[in-house]
Parts: sequence; C-alpha cells; structure tokens
Amino acid sequence: MPELPEVETIRRGLVSLIVGGRILSVETRRADLRFPFPPGLDGLAGLWIDRLDRRAKYLIFRLSDKRVLLSHLGMTGAWRVDRAPRAEPTRLGKGKRTDVHDHLIIGFERGGQKAQLIYNDPRRFGYVALAASAAEAPQLLGLGPEPLGNGFSPDHLASVSVGRAAPVKSVLLDQKTVAGLGNIYVCEALWRAGIAPTLPAGRLSDMAIARLVAAIRAVLQEAIAAGGSTLRDYVDATGAPGYFQHSFDVYGRAGQACRRPGCSGTVQRIVQSGRSTFYCPDCQSK
Repeated sequence: MPELPEVETIRRGLVSLIVGGRILSVETRRADLRFPFPPGLDGLAGLWIDRLDRRAKYLIFRLSDKRVLLSHLGMTGAWRVDRAPRAEPTRLGKGKRTDVHDHLIIGFERGGQKAQLIYNDPRRFGYVALAASAAEAPQLLGLGPEPLGNGFSPDHLASVSVGRAAPVKSVLLDQKTVAGLGNIYVCEALWRAGIAPTLPAGRLSDMAIARLVAAIRAVLQEAIAAGGSTLRDYVDATGAPGYFQHSFDVYGRAGQACRRPGCSGTVQRIVQSGRSTFYCPDCQSK
C-alpha cells in the first residue's frame, strides 16, 4: 500500500502538471472502486484545480468552487497525466496494455494544452470522495499530526503513549496518533531508534521517544528523496518506480544479518495485528 512518502512523491509530480488547469470533462469507467464513485463528478467540468495537497495518505485536489476531491490510493492506485490517449505500457514497463484499469479520467486544459488526469487501480482498493471543504471531509477528521510537521514532537508522542499497553508499533500505526505512517516506515524507524516493536508504548523512556521521533522524520525524508518504495505496483506520476526499497534495513529482510554496525543479530519476521513486522531482536531489545 502506498504510504506517506509514495503519496507525497505523487503529489509533487502532479503539481506542475495539473495545478492551474481547468477541468473539461470527467469520465468514470465503472460504478465503483472500493466504494461507489460520488455523485456529481461530471459537475466538476468548468472548475479549476487551484491546489494539490496531501493529508496523511490522502491527496486533496482543491477546486475553484472551494470543494475538494479526495483520493486514497488503496493498494495499487496511481495517478498519471497523459497528453493524448496511449496504448503503450503504463505501469513499470510490464510489456502489456494496462489501460483496462483506468477507472477515472479527468480531461483538463492547462496553458493552452489539453491532457488527461487518469486514475489507474488494478485491485480497486482505492477510492475518491467529494467534500464541501477539507475541514468537512469525514475521512480527514480525527487524524493525528503530520509526522514531518511541527505538531509531531517528542512531547506529543509522550502524551499519547502514557499508560498505553499496546505495542509501540501499533500505536504508531494508529492514524489518530500520527497521520500517514504505514507498516514499512514504522519498521524502519523502530530499527533506527533501537526500539523493539513489541515494547508497550507506555514503557518508552523520554530518550527513546526522542530517538524515535527523529528516526521517523529521517526515514520519511530519505524515502521521499528516493521517490518512495516500489515493492510491486507503486509508480509515481510519470510511471517511474521508487528506489527507497534498496535502502531497507529490516523490512523484507527476514533471515538476513542485521545491518547495524557491531550487531551480530539476524532480522526476524513476526506478525502483529495481521501485519508483518521485521526487526532485529538483538539490537531492538528495549
């Protein structure tokens, strides 16, 4: 599933291509994705795309009538801009047409040029939603602070961890604690901070919390700089894969030697709340 770095990479790639564009048409090629398409999408024709923001794992298309179009990519969703309909491969160069999975097509004009903003999703776990404003979008209510923003601090993490018996990994994946973190980057950040994913959050020391916040920020920034992580389907707005997967220290490395200097441990995989957790029990023991 695309996590914060992947969604942010897509956002950055789309901004220069669509912001300032005027919507000409909206076409849905099926009735639903994960949820039904919202009614009234065809009524977006004539509006302008004023901004493209991100909140947690959501893209927020801000329109000239103050409404917002929200997009969650699910597991395999991707946005791209085509200058004209095309028949060549569109995902990772797999050598076959994949436009059969183009489910939402927004025709627009920008700078005198017409193009299409296309949502492609083979597994259809993503979805889009319309809201009167971002503040009124139910999907965004109750989300915690952004991990790269000022609201996510050691003090914040300490306050939400007090008395918590839940494993620290589970607390970090709770979108009410911090918005946008996912399985991959939580595993990587916990390894960098030397904290066991099974440790009850309420037992984190102040020093451990400070290390963890710094590690979360660092791993996200590095992943964004690398264009995100491509494990199977993820591609950016140009169709290019990310490269941060080549820098994983623990994720997907079960049975391999720990990369921490001086550690002789072996990366292990356990399951927490139905998700794979990768960590080194030797250097992440507390």
